[in-house]
Amino acid sequence: MEPVYRSVIGIARVVFAFEGLKFEVEGEENIPATGGAVVAVNHTGYMDFTYAGLPPRTVKRYIRFMAKKEVFDNKISGPIMRALKHIPVDRAAGAESYKAAVQSLSKGELVGVYPEATISRSFEIKEFKSGAARMAIEAGVPIIPTVIWGAQRVWTKGFPKRLGRTKTPISIAVGKPIDPVGPPAELTEKLHATMQEMLLKLQEGYEHPAGAYWVPARLGGSAPTLDEANKLDADDAAAKAARRQGK
Repeated sequence: MEPVYRSVIGIARVVFAFEGLKFEVEGEENIPATGGAVVAVNHTGYMDFTYAGLPPRTVKRYIRFMAKKEVFDNKISGPIMRALKHIPVDRAAGAESYKAAVQSLSKGELVGVYPEATISRSFEIKEFKSGAARMAIEAGVPIIPTVIWGAQRVWTKGFPKRLGRTKTPISIAVGKPIDPVGPPAELTEKLHATMQEMLLKLQEGYEHPAGAYWVPARLGGSAPTLDEANKLDADDAAAKAARRQGK
């Protein structure tokens, strides 16, 4: 029994209904009814995790998401995140969050991970970190590839929130479990290829207006290309590092 998590999801569903979000979910049967698993999710917007939590509810399960420590430090979101048993990630002490995630997996939990680490400004699948593969191998649990499309229209980096009644279509695809076999680098590559293929398939039935900011350049949108987005991310990282040194 998890009354807090259940209540939060109930509130989220009311909000989704108010916004008029139209969910189309496929592959829910790939969520294991029991046992640990790494749920790998692509990252295009700030609301991804709320949508990724929907498919596991078909088997009455919850995801423990790995999220940056700053969210837990916030006086409003912090108590909620801890009550939901999410996992804080301190980039200055990543070993501790990794250890906590492996422990949760070993206890039979679903742990949500963004292999891209940060939001993809190009809305394409970015290069993956190896953490998802490494923790799956160490805990001996499968990886569940999950791809979401349309979340960037609700709220993404560099653009205003659209949290009103937008009636935005949100597509979610859950792939077949990937066994934790092979070196981390090879498993990471397999996960990346799988999620990239899933995204392309998910985009096929989605309308993409020419020039829209949330549409990838490949599909005629005004979003930056993957290379351009990587350059923007590198510039941001350099600016943050400079600010830290200046303090």
